[in-house]
Amino acid sequence: MASTGTVAAGLIASNGGARRAALGWGIGAGLGVGLGTGAVAGIGWLYSSILLDPTARPVYPERVLAADRESVTLVANRLTRQPGIWGLRWADGLAALGPVVRDDRRSVVRELRGGPVPPVGTEAVLDTGPYDPDPGAVGLEFEAVEVPGPLGAYPGWFVPGGDRPWVVLVHGRGGTLREGLRILPALHRRGHPALLISYRNDEGAPPSPDGFYHLGDTEWTDLEAAVGYARGRGADRVVLMGWSMGAAITGAFLDRSPAAACVAALVWDAPLVDWRATLRQQARNRRLPAQLSPLAGAVTERRIGIDFDRFDLRRRPPAVRPPTLVVHSTIDTAVPLSSSRALAAEAPRLDWPMRLVEVPDVEHTGSWNADPAGYERTVTGFLDDVLG
Repeated sequence: MASTGTVAAGLIASNGGARRAALGWGIGAGLGVGLGTGAVAGIGWLYSSILLDPTARPVYPERVLAADRESVTLVANRLTRQPGIWGLRWADGLAALGPVVRDDRRSVVRELRGGPVPPVGTEAVLDTGPYDPDPGAVGLEFEAVEVPGPLGAYPGWFVPGGDRPWVVLVHGRGGTLREGLRILPALHRRGHPALLISYRNDEGAPPSPDGFYHLGDTEWTDLEAAVGYARGRGADRVVLMGWSMGAAITGAFLDRSPAAACVAALVWDAPLVDWRATLRQQARNRRLPAQLSPLAGAVTERRIGIDFDRFDLRRRPPAVRPPTLVVHSTIDTAVPLSSSRALAAEAPRLDWPMRLVEVPDVEHTGSWNADPAGYERTVTGFLDDVLG
């Protein structure tokens, strides 16, 4: 759930430019009629396989109609019309796009703010990350590090800061370290050292023993290793920031790790706080049979040994519940806003200080893109309030 990611990703894919867990099945409308038990079971297995597969499959659904040094014209659709600042990624390039300057029924014209001019006819994808390839792209010095973890060495980026608590940034499913580049300058200005981490099955990181994502159920130990690394380099307290499935990873860490006691605050963007609800939404998006979602969930539980009940944070909140900011876009089709709303409504009863901010008109993990300055004020204002 993934997050700097392609928008409206196929199955909770998050960042990494054109990294997308594209469904690519022709099994949409009408599937609920006349399917036998074996067919439904087979589709449930396929759905589970796509969910667990860490393989990056680039998908470029948009097309460049015209471009020059001032603007880029794209085929009009609900994604290319989204407000704000975006990346436009194609097979061998990335450009930064600004707001829409003209829109008709067939085409959308957006400012070109940086990067190469995409050739006319280029197939591309709107990307939540307008920056490549590392913190140097946002003007920050950094150190490429290797975090020793349970499966080996995990690549990461360390950005030095002042004497504020370290921020450990956890990308979403299918994402990369680039997820955190958008918020890094604001954290740096506030004086936070930052550690952008990878976890198993990421590019350059160790694979999981079975080659599958475990949806937070084992990845939290990789986060635990990263927190230990930060503490070994002098961090007293840490702030965790997670996008999409990064929230599921941080939630499991808060529930299961003794190191969670050092977490001073938590920031979640489009958080996955209920796996079952997310799978139901994904199935509805594709007009799949109603019985498919619980079946796929049951198949997934058996294949990787996960207990999805532990990932319903409203009913099973983590043992450690630090002050938490949740930012979630209102038209997120990958991870349901309703789960964030339900958790925030229950938070007082759970003795969990929580603030929910809803951002209109953008897709999954696109809240920064809609209004970068406003998003950064929200995050740093929250940290001002809870850290002093």
